[in-house]
Amino acid sequence: MKREIVITADGSSTIHLPDWDEQYHSKHGAIQEAYHVFIKHGLYYFCKPEHGSIGHQDISILEIGFGTGLNAFITLLEAEKLNLIIDYCGVEGYPVSMDEIKQLNYSKELKSEKNESLFKKLHEVLWNESHSITSFFKLTKQQKMFHEINETDTFNIIYFDAFGARVQPELWTETVFENMYKALKSNGILVTYSAKGSVRRAMQAVGFKVERLPGPPGKREMLRAIKDIKL
Repeated sequence: MKREIVITADGSSTIHLPDWDEQYHSKHGAIQEAYHVFIKHGLYYFCKPEHGSIGHQDISILEIGFGTGLNAFITLLEAEKLNLIIDYCGVEGYPVSMDEIKQLNYSKELKSEKNESLFKKLHEVLWNESHSITSFFKLTKQQKMFHEINETDTFNIIYFDAFGARVQPELWTETVFENMYKALKSNGILVTYSAKGSVRRAMQAVGFKVERLPGPPGKREMLRAIKDIKL
């Protein structure tokens, strides 16, 4: 399938798949979307006192769709700022090539050129092994299909960043979200850019409490799903 590096509306790059008219991140701003959906409404929310996570130093995150590594890289940068120890697991069926990674401008757009080597390290470390990228951030990349995820009560947060239901509806089913529900610890959360009614209903069907939230630029809404919330 043809793949192109394109620049999104906030100046950050992403990978576009013209055959699907789909991209790895929002065309309205890759970095803006990552911060809004996964950091603000995922990581920051989980760390709020009212969510019962005050002083939470060790956080386990599962990313569905490791892709370009943008969400992992931003989370790595935030971990040090927030004094968090993050154990990050990124699942990807079709890894992005290093030639493509070298064309992405995330370090520059994040004004974090000094950490460009860490961004590259995220992609250079071996798959299916645990690696300490920094003293705040440990990474395990798993090359497998999403339906093969079988962890139980393992993660605090899931970044659900699969390709959209328009092109891959099989990734947004009750079966997949049942696996996500099982993989989360009690009080864990799942955040995604999607706000489709069918996605929300699939989440609710497996036991999630689901809330609609304001979306990132270019999207009216997004979803956050919570497992067994205990305030």
